[in-house]
Amino acid sequence: MSELPFLSPDGGRWPHINRGSQSSLEEGSVTGSEARHSLGVLHVSFSVSNRVGPWWNLKSCQQRWDRQILKDVSLYVESGQIMCILGSSGSGKTTLLDAISGRLRRTGTLEGEVFVNGRALHRDQFQDCFSYVLQSDVFLSSLTVRETLSYTAMLALRRSSSDFYNRKVEAVMAELSLSHVADRMIGNYNFGGISSGERRRVSIAAQLLQDPKVMLFDEPTTGLDCMTANQIVILLAKLARRDRIVIVTIHQPRSELFYHFDKIAILTYGELVFCGTPEEMLDFFSHCGYPCPEHSNPFDFYMDLTSVDTQSREREMETYKRVQMLESAFKESAICHKILENIERTKHLKTLPTVPFKTKDPPGTFCKLAVLLRRVTRNLMRNKQAVIMRLLQNLILGLFVIFYLLRVQNNMQNGAVQDRVGLLYQLVAATPYTGMLNAVNLFPMLRAVSDQESQDGLYQKWQMLLAYVLHALPFSIIATVVFCSVCYWTLGLYPEVARFGYFSAALLAPHLIGELLTLVLLGMVQNPNIVNSIVVLLSVSGLLVGSGLIRNIKEMPIPFQILSYFTFQKYCCEILVVNEFYGLNFTCGGSNSSVVINPMCSITQGIQFIEKTCPGATSRFTANFLILYAFIPILVILGIVVFKIRDYFISR
Repeated sequence: MSELPFLSPDGGRWPHINRGSQSSLEEGSVTGSEARHSLGVLHVSFSVSNRVGPWWNLKSCQQRWDRQILKDVSLYVESGQIMCILGSSGSGKTTLLDAISGRLRRTGTLEGEVFVNGRALHRDQFQDCFSYVLQSDVFLSSLTVRETLSYTAMLALRRSSSDFYNRKVEAVMAELSLSHVADRMIGNYNFGGISSGERRRVSIAAQLLQDPKVMLFDEPTTGLDCMTANQIVILLAKLARRDRIVIVTIHQPRSELFYHFDKIAILTYGELVFCGTPEEMLDFFSHCGYPCPEHSNPFDFYMDLTSVDTQSREREMETYKRVQMLESAFKESAICHKILENIERTKHLKTLPTVPFKTKDPPGTFCKLAVLLRRVTRNLMRNKQAVIMRLLQNLILGLFVIFYLLRVQNNMQNGAVQDRVGLLYQLVAATPYTGMLNAVNLFPMLRAVSDQESQDGLYQKWQMLLAYVLHALPFSIIATVVFCSVCYWTLGLYPEVARFGYFSAALLAPHLIGELLTLVLLGMVQNPNIVNSIVVLLSVSGLLVGSGLIRNIKEMPIPFQILSYFTFQKYCCEILVVNEFYGLNFTCGGSNSSVVINPMCSITQGIQFIEKTCPGATSRFTANFLILYAFIPILVILGIVVFKIRDYFISR
């Protein structure tokens, strides 16, 4: 085979390209095809329908316009080959990968078929067939490279021996040159860790643990320097040579990488302008009258050639006509016909192997839950700020109240009832808020990890939710006991150990409920700031309606009375009021006569305040505890349902 007919940037000839992996099927021979895998994408089109105007404009909201994102795209690639998909922003590169991998989540119309070894894939087979490395790397930052890969292996593969995972992880790290950073933390932008290129290698390593035969990469060189980007592409080419199919989308590769790709596809506005080998690419555009100039990057030249220039109306029309001409020329070319012929040929070959699914031997549900729990807990325990926040935030928020009150009094003229009411109101208001802070700060990253790993088939999203809840439970108990131990005895509340236990148990529930409610909303709303506002609004509303400390529930309108029974604050406040006021006796000044004269002394016993604020609460003490703690499993179940629904819609 002759050398490429253009010069490299340094003025010399491009090196000879070894096409030893050239498809035997493309040459029309079946010999040796038993050992090769093929991927065919046949006539894939995708369109979406959007509203013309904003949702609040009723007239324009009812009108819709259709947008064609992909239009009649056909590709063919075999194992041992790496394909590069080029295209400017908005050309449909990521959408094409999503269509190939079965991950299109937007509502729209998808047409066409994807064939692996001549067999059309069904919806439930895509996840088990393709590995997909997204453009962004999402990891738990406090884990090391070795731990990250080990936990991924535990979630994907069933243990066969004691050192099975170690051998698997070590082999993958050696293949991707990660052994020298095996015990370094992943890190993030806030504190140091491994480099961006090494993070990208970890993403690839996590996919290789299941030994996929078809690997898709969406912009794997984004955010990397030129040298690191080249190293990543060369690494992917080596992976392809090991009997894998590799498809990569790249925005603007360097010219040195041109000969590393076996096939190059160019997309413009969702249409295929070209797809073939580098040699075929040079010949095709030369025959169309656009040879690549010497000392030019062929990627840059042909990207500019196939892009529409929108700087002016004249340039837009001129470049659009040129792109249309190139698209028509490609569809009529022998290269395009060969792609369709190869796809049709593989559909009828009986000698091809079965669909190469990823290694699939996952552990059971409880084993996965245990692995997730260990991973989440280890990641958190290495984050000192998060641990301190969990254990002390209740106490920090309560210090102002403690220093403000110092000690509650039993003298009515000194605000014995008012101080206690204000204290209980503040405690019931603050504890759900601190629970919400935990979830808003810690769970979004876990949600992002679960969104990505669940699409890889490692586990379901609700399992990550449940692991987070189980990990949060002991921290919440310790934090509440620490807070209550300081607050209860410092302020001089009812001096009895049993009542301290009831007090702590009553405040633990709203803390957990606030965190669980936030988790449920994080399953429905992507933005944590919006969830923060919703939880605060619900907590304040529930406190006003349900506590009875601002306005007696019996004096509220009937709709609010009914609504109060659905607020956890009603049951928590009744427990705290009975726990503190039952058995208390109040004094008023220095003589008993002042009790009658001074209107502030109308309450001399705590039971009077209980019956005035929440009549019959003493007889409902146990029932209130049961109802209060019933909110916790209800919210857990609701969260599982929400994340199952989230999993369903994201997978669509």
